[in-house]
Amino acid sequence: MTAYYIGEHRITNAAVFEEYLVKVIPMIERCGGRYLTKTGTHDVLEGDWRPNRVVIVEFPDMASIRRWYDAPDYQPLIALRQTAATDVMIALEGL
Repeated sequence: MTAYYIGEHRITNAAVFEEYLVKVIPMIERCGGRYLTKTGTHDVLEGDWRPNRVVIVEFPDMASIRRWYDAPDYQPLIALRQTAATDVMIALEGL
């Protein structure tokens, strides 16, 4: 069943976050991930939610998301990302 990764980022160091993206996007793609949204286009209609980057990535299934997120070569990138942003990252199954 298709699954989705949603990432919300409040970027504090754009250069380091860009370094993270250059490395992580190929990993996501290798696990079957496909970006569904264009960054910088979200619009908060209600509430006090203020990320500066939001993405939705479609994966074949939850196992594919876990394969990406739990991969040994991704673990150092988590630390890199956390030095450049405050994040909320979730995974959920589609219908």
